Amino acid sequence: MTGPAPTRRPGRQNAQALQRLYREELPRVRTAALAWRNGLGALLAGVLGFSLVKGRADISGLASPWAVLVGALLLASLLAGAYAAVRLLRAAHGLPEVVERAVVRSRVAADHDEAVRAQRALRHGIGAFVACSALLITAVAVTWYGPAKEAQRVRVVVTGETICGTVVRVDAGTLVLKTPHGERTIDLTAVSGLSPADACPPA
Repeated sequence: MTGPAPTRRPGRQNAQALQRLYREELPRVRTAALAWRNGLGALLAGVLGFSLVKGRADISGLASPWAVLVGALLLASLLAGAYAAVRLLRAAHGLPEVVERAVVRSRVAADHDEAVRAQRALRHGIGAFVACSALLITAVAVTWYGPAKEAQRVRVVVTGETICGTVVRVDAGTLVLKTPHGERTIDLTAVSGLSPADACPPA
């Protein structure tokens, strides 16, 4: 007569389940990192496409402080994007390393530690990517909607009269200025003096 079949102890079952979770932990984190890397890459392409929507083409038309701000935002966006790329690659592929024989540990413990580092790198990469996108969008918005650089003003002397304004166009021997009193067309042959002006008297 045979006795009852032996049963596994709950403690041993829990230990085996925990080891299985540890063994699957690193591949799971790596897979998630690859998915995040691909998804964020596609999102970045969309953000760059958004930045190409018709607006002010470059920062040359911005007032001086705003042009400097756009440059700083773009530099910060580039640095954040580079950091995000490095951290996402670190999470997805790890780092090449050689383990000294004297410090060899169990494979499960080593994989668990690497999974923790990969997860931390993934979180840092996601955060840096969000910062990169926000900085890039802000730079584009400032480029589009920032205050325009004021046109150069000139002072023209014609037969004793001084006219001050910004140049609208020069055509067929005439100069058209936008003045506080409206546009003035000036015959260049009658001009006796021409100089830049920082400001024009109000109307």
